[in-house]
Amino acid sequence: MRVNRIHLIALVLTAFSTAAVGAVQPIDNLPLQAAGEGQWRLPAGQYQGNFSIDRPMQLDCEPGAVFQAQGVGNSMIISAADVTLRGCTFTDWGHDLTAMNAAVFIQPQARGAVVQGNHMRGQGFGIWVDGAQDASLLDNRIQGDPNLRSQDRGNGIHLYAVHGARVIGNEVREARDGIYIDTSNGNLIQGNTLEDLRYGVHYMFANDNQVLGNTTRRTRTGFALMQSRKLTVIGNRSEQDQNYGILMNYITYSTLRDNFVSDVRDGTTGDTMIPGAEGKALFIYNSLFNVIEGNHFERSPVGIHLTAGSEDNRIQNNAFIDNQRQVKYVATRLQEWSVEGHGNYWSDYLGWDRDGDGLGDIAYEPNDNVDRLLWLYPQVRLLMNSPGIELLRWVQRAFPVMKSPGVQDSYPLMKSPIQAKEPS
Repeated sequence: MRVNRIHLIALVLTAFSTAAVGAVQPIDNLPLQAAGEGQWRLPAGQYQGNFSIDRPMQLDCEPGAVFQAQGVGNSMIISAADVTLRGCTFTDWGHDLTAMNAAVFIQPQARGAVVQGNHMRGQGFGIWVDGAQDASLLDNRIQGDPNLRSQDRGNGIHLYAVHGARVIGNEVREARDGIYIDTSNGNLIQGNTLEDLRYGVHYMFANDNQVLGNTTRRTRTGFALMQSRKLTVIGNRSEQDQNYGILMNYITYSTLRDNFVSDVRDGTTGDTMIPGAEGKALFIYNSLFNVIEGNHFERSPVGIHLTAGSEDNRIQNNAFIDNQRQVKYVATRLQEWSVEGHGNYWSDYLGWDRDGDGLGDIAYEPNDNVDRLLWLYPQVRLLMNSPGIELLRWVQRAFPVMKSPGVQDSYPLMKSPIQAKEPS
């Protein structure tokens, strides 16, 4: 009879333990230490399970305080306004992407949440902000799992239906997308470092956002700007990204200024989701009424590619340096890429400046009929400097009626207006 009682107790304990895994516990169950009015400290230790903060407070973790969610659910849920969470480490939370498992999940009612200086390593989402307003995500370090395919990982930071978010100074590596912004307006993305990802910064249906001074490296696309308007994209860097440095897809009334894109890699081979991407510093697809000026595009297979009705954009004062193909343009009308007598710098411009005003005396036409011939038959590049190719170009200049619609910079700059800056 005694054995049966022991066996029954063991079964009850086992059932309780199983039920506890994934059950959300209030943060007050932990050994918090008061550190001032509304301020609490969590001592070093391993804290297993899923926790929630459901009242305004500032929680600072001491070094060595680690939340371990045992591979299930959200590690920390913030469900109250005016919560600050700082200096904590999160590992092994759930990786059910459909259930939006995250290290830190911020619910809609958690207005003004501050998540700062935390370290996160896991397979699911790092920080998910679900409709909460005025969130501040600052100086966090988020690491995905490189053993998973990128599409099976969560995003480092995911904003959905938020307004007034400040995402500043974070580092995200080996997640799916570094920072994903969906249906969210009026947010600031600044000074983040995003490496070894699918997309570094990914916008979908988001308007009136600022993207300032971020750096992407070794992603499949550095800055994927899609289905959005009134984006301000200034002072960002894309280094050694694959497929695209900056991708504009259905972007309108936006500004791209003082961005630096270099060494975009050809994505036609290897593990890529975009077959046929030649490695484009800037790709513009069906995007209109944008200002693109003061940018530096260098050492990529294609400097800039426009297609699908991407017209009426102001493209001025940019530098296109040592790209294998400076411009690829597919459309039906001539585009002028100079404004008020001031164009762009082209490292392969062969014209002259007899009056010394800093502007070329003849227009730069980067995609004439000879260029189109080279696109169709790449092997013809072997004859680039041959008399035959020079004769074709002379015929085009002598008989303009033969010219096809393309890009023309009537006032090309003789010197680059942009000094290449070393990465900070």
